[in-house]
Amino acid sequence: MAKKLNSKIWPATAEEKNGVISLGGCSVIDLASEFGTPAFILDEADFKARALQWRTNVENSFGANAGITYYAAKAFISREIARWVSEAGLGLDVCTGGELAVAMAANFPSERIEMHGNNKSEAEISEAIDYRVGVIVLDSFQEIDRVARTAHTKGVVQKVLIRLTPGVEAHTHHAISTAHEDVKFGFSIASGAAWDAVLATTRHESLQLQGFHAHIGSQIFVTDAFETSAARLIGMLARYKKEFGSELPELDLGGGYGIAYTEKDDPISPEVMLSNLASIVAKECEKNEISIPQISIEPGRAIVGPSMITLYEVGTTKDVQLEDGSTRWYVSVDGGMSDNIRPGLYDAEYSIELANRDSKAELRRARIVGKHCETGDIVIRDVDVPSDIVPGDLLATPATGAYGRSMASNYNHMVRPPVISVHNQKARIIIRRETHADLLALEMDDAPRPLPSAEKGHI
Repeated sequence: MAKKLNSKIWPATAEEKNGVISLGGCSVIDLASEFGTPAFILDEADFKARALQWRTNVENSFGANAGITYYAAKAFISREIARWVSEAGLGLDVCTGGELAVAMAANFPSERIEMHGNNKSEAEISEAIDYRVGVIVLDSFQEIDRVARTAHTKGVVQKVLIRLTPGVEAHTHHAISTAHEDVKFGFSIASGAAWDAVLATTRHESLQLQGFHAHIGSQIFVTDAFETSAARLIGMLARYKKEFGSELPELDLGGGYGIAYTEKDDPISPEVMLSNLASIVAKECEKNEISIPQISIEPGRAIVGPSMITLYEVGTTKDVQLEDGSTRWYVSVDGGMSDNIRPGLYDAEYSIELANRDSKAELRRARIVGKHCETGDIVIRDVDVPSDIVPGDLLATPATGAYGRSMASNYNHMVRPPVISVHNQKARIIIRRETHADLLALEMDDAPRPLPSAEKGHI
């Protein structure tokens, strides 16, 4: 009899039978045999269900004031993901020309694209305007002028939001906290830069200011920071009405909603999170005597994170004698920091399970490490696993949809793993595994040539 795995951490279809884990009706043994390891395994049904759940909850919570639920492409994007997002009726939040290129390749509806980024190039802005993206989020005074100039040249009036820094300390790792004062993003409300940005934007006839945006951070489990941010943004909407005599129609409250990586994690459900946000928005709008604007949000990790696992094969195990006389057991897998840099960057914690067989052996504390030439190449620092794990065993780490593949690298010239979609007992590749030929294809035997300044005698 198959046993369902904890859906707080694993995809909804994940189950275990006789020690063998399967997703979408496909056993990890078959997946490893067919596609190799390491590999990202994506549960298609789970992804689509979570995407629809977030959109539905936004619409239920905000009713007629529900704006676009944007999927944050930075979590993980591919042409197939963009198609699924489009089919679910969500928008797409992109922040680079590369992410926009994926959206364009998938023929994603342009009016549902939001273009982010704190340093968008002229080329990225031009491409976004040519594709007729729905809204561009302005992040600096230079960018206000840059977008306005590009739009004017093309004869377009571009809808824009201004990204604000509400001065909120989010309860998360400092590297992914984005709304306190000392960050690279947005315009500070407290310093007055936010209002200066409003004035600068409204001077340009080629820009149509729609409202404000804020993103307070990532992997947040409590609502208070979101609520404080919303209140401060609504205060800015009220100031705009007072100064200009009209109301801005949109407010984007960003993303950052936390997910569970281990049993001890207890994230807030979308229903509770959005209900609380709807209450604070209604209260603050009433207090400031303004209409409730259209409210958009940007879940990314909350959709794709739990929908994907990483499948590894054990290569070696080793006992290491420590200075205090104790022993540490190292279990090395065939991936590591090139497919999951988050433990190294953010001290992120993950779960892991023996996935290819049953084991009655006693549990033993282990350190799961990768195959890179770095002491810090640690997948999980300390975890209890069966003591009979040996080379050839398969280990599965859940909740790696964000940001495993999107932050993957070729460190040590490792090839990046494939993404395999599973659904109804079938599997297919949506991103293939890189090859050594892919890496070598970037090498050039280019002949030296003088640069223009040297040819003109300026050097």
